[in-house]
Amino acid sequence: MMKKVTRMVGKYEVGRTIGEGNFAKVKFAQNRETGESVAMKILAKSTILKHKMVDQIKREISIMKIVRHPNIVRLHEVLSSRTKIYIILEFVTGGELFDKIVHQGRLSENESRRYFQQLIDAVAHCHRKGVYHRDLKPENLLLDAFGNLKVSDFGLSALRQKGVGLLHTTCGTPNYVAPEVLGHQGYDGAAADVWSCGVILFVLMAGYLPFEEIDLPTLCRKINAAKYSCPFWFSPVAKALIDKILDPNPKTRIGIEGIKKHPWFRKSYEPVGHSEEEEVNLDDVHAVFDDIEDHYVAEQLENSEGGPLVMNAFEMIALSQGLNLSALFDRRQDYVKKQTRFVSHKPAKVIISAFEAVAESMNLKFHTHNYKTRLEGISENKAGQFAVVLEVYEVGPSLFMVDARKASGETLEYHEFYKNFCAQLENIIWKPPEGC
Repeated sequence: MMKKVTRMVGKYEVGRTIGEGNFAKVKFAQNRETGESVAMKILAKSTILKHKMVDQIKREISIMKIVRHPNIVRLHEVLSSRTKIYIILEFVTGGELFDKIVHQGRLSENESRRYFQQLIDAVAHCHRKGVYHRDLKPENLLLDAFGNLKVSDFGLSALRQKGVGLLHTTCGTPNYVAPEVLGHQGYDGAAADVWSCGVILFVLMAGYLPFEEIDLPTLCRKINAAKYSCPFWFSPVAKALIDKILDPNPKTRIGIEGIKKHPWFRKSYEPVGHSEEEEVNLDDVHAVFDDIEDHYVAEQLENSEGGPLVMNAFEMIALSQGLNLSALFDRRQDYVKKQTRFVSHKPAKVIISAFEAVAESMNLKFHTHNYKTRLEGISENKAGQFAVVLEVYEVGPSLFMVDARKASGETLEYHEFYKNFCAQLENIIWKPPEGC
């Protein structure tokens, strides 16, 4: 008999984990009052206090409320319990733009232009609101069910302050960061974001990075000199725009308005309509953070011990981005993402034992608790930790789904790991009969 676990946070029923980082988990949730799917980012207050992150998290949440735009992930509300903070976000079902590039390779010039137009619209809106993202890269660009781009992850954003002209914090991902940011000098946040947009456009059209080196000093020298070359398939007008964006001098680099007037950008451009003056209420943010020890929302957990969590039909449909569930059961349709899954008819305990055996053979540390296994190792470039979480769900009698997701490390490294890991689990992964 399947064991049903229901966890409620206020009016939200909380489901599976869909993302994981050093300081937060993101779970799928459903608003019981409206039926709306949301993503719930959960942070432990003890962790926030210990790492002195209260101001940073409050700033990120406030920024996400300020920059409401159709091409930016929407923040609905913020809740707080005695021990945790819950950030309720729009649930975006189309995955990362990064995954599309990995699966498809380079995109066509027209498709790249469409995404770039949506990115520039979102970034322009941020800049009008005095917000600089500072970590723009394909991994932070999500796609909704209709293929529209959504900018996410404002954790490194900066708000323009009165009387302060330049920013001084070096942050972001090196391959996408402007030379003036790497130079540890004051920089204009708007110009730095434009550079990152240019690198993203290059990646969309080329399928690879304009600046890529194994060691950081060589990478920095290439970026500082803007030493790159466009592949032969770039049209002359596209190359001309990229050259204007990837100008190492921020004072002569083209700006947002210049990009919007460029003939390559103007082609088939339809600015998205939205309400510029939508009123923003930060009362819930202040309520959560001004007294971080207060208790605001009820947490309830009904749990029957003894088996893996049960995934209900609503979660499965949301997981498969529609009513077609074939991708859950056919790994030929499951191109490798930061989060991937497969199905097995083997008992849950056998699946877990197989994880641990393969982890041991791959020299990975492992820890299992409540049908969730975390695997850890050192990244190939020795730059940090690589970690993967595998969680077993019961989706029917003697039918289990394994959800795998990257917890830390590079996404491309996770792609390689997942293929190698699954190759050693062929005896437990269920494959549909040929012709099905």
